[in-house]
Formats: sequence, C-alpha cells, structure tokens
Amino acid sequence: MKKILLLSDTHGYMDDRILHYAEQADEVWHAGDIGDLHVTDQLAAVKPVKAVYGNIDNATIRQEFPLNNRFMCEDVDVWITHIGGYPGKYAPAIREEIRKNPPKLFICGHSHILKVMNDKNLKLLHMNPGAAGKQGFHKKRTMLRFKIDQKEISDLEVIELA
Repeated sequence: MKKILLLSDTHGYMDDRILHYAEQADEVWHAGDIGDLHVTDQLAAVKPVKAVYGNIDNATIRQEFPLNNRFMCEDVDVWITHIGGYPGKYAPAIREEIRKNPPKLFICGHSHILKVMNDKNLKLLHMNPGAAGKQGFHKKRTMLRFKIDQKEISDLEVIELA
C-alpha cells in the first residue's frame, strides 16, 4: 500500500503545512507549474517525488521533469500531465492517446480547480488537486491525499491549506 500526496500549481510557493502533509505520505506527486526547483527539492528531502512540468515552468524545470509521466503505482496505471482537461473535455494534445490507451488514474493540474470524477466511458478516475500555491484566482489552496493498495484507490481526502 502507498499513501500519496497530490499537489499542483505551487508557482514557486512552499510552506510548512505542505511539508507536514508530505511527511505523512509515502510519495508526493506534483502535477506541474512547480515554479521553482526549491519546491520539489524540499519535497524530495522528505519523500520521493514524481512530477511533470507545467506551462509556467522554465527550461531548468523542464530538463528535470517530463511533460507526461506515466508509471505503475502498485497495480494502478497512472498518467500525470499538467494540461489534461477532464472527462468529456480532454486537452487536444492528449485526447487521442487517452482514448486509445486509458490509464486507471489520470491526473492533471493547470485549472486551479479541484476536481475528482469518474470517466465512465474510459473507465478511469480523473483527479485535479486544485492549486497549492498562492498565485492565481483560486480562493482556497488545496491538495489531495489517497491510498493505492494493489488495484484499489481509496481514502481520498481533500486538504484545504490556510
């Protein structure tokens, strides 16, 4: 079993509350718009980090992290990208691939809007953790945490940051 902390859109911002939740996880996943490598460096000092770069991320971050990160966690096929859309409105850049080869868990950021929904057509779970940083139009800073145990995704929790 793995405990996952999922965040996105930090835009270079890090605080002790984010690190507190990172310490409780087994892995931290960042869905892009990291903003500054000190964010992922601080997270990686606490737990292993998987991440993708976002549209605001510079060349240094883009050399460190891919645009798409697809991997297995336990027995769950996971795909993380920054601009991915959501069920029924997937981004053009990934639309054909996700239809041909859907993962079990599809994660993106970008919108700063917390969203978790099932795609019944593709039989996948979509997650967008909202934004953990302070930059943007969002009123609440949010992250998600959940567990993956073999093929099961469970114990999903929304974390609101003050």
